[in-house]
Amino acid sequence: MPIEIEGKRFYRTNEALKLIGISKATWFRWLKEKKVEDVAHKDVRGWRLFTDEEVERIRKYANTINILPIQETLNF
Repeated sequence: MPIEIEGKRFYRTNEALKLIGISKATWFRWLKEKKVEDVAHKDVRGWRLFTDEEVERIRKYANTINILPIQETLNF
């Protein structure tokens, strides 16, 4: 369940990643590999707080596809 702080909605990591459809392992790997930008807000414990915009940005990245070069037809 999202929390509201100063009139803005935030999701904790588990909630955000569930909405995005990725695991914690994937999230932290993407952060380490600098494939995604970290969130801008953390609570007093240092836990990440995701905005709706950040959830959508990460979801867009998660749903991108890479188009591979066309392979030549194999003759069997």
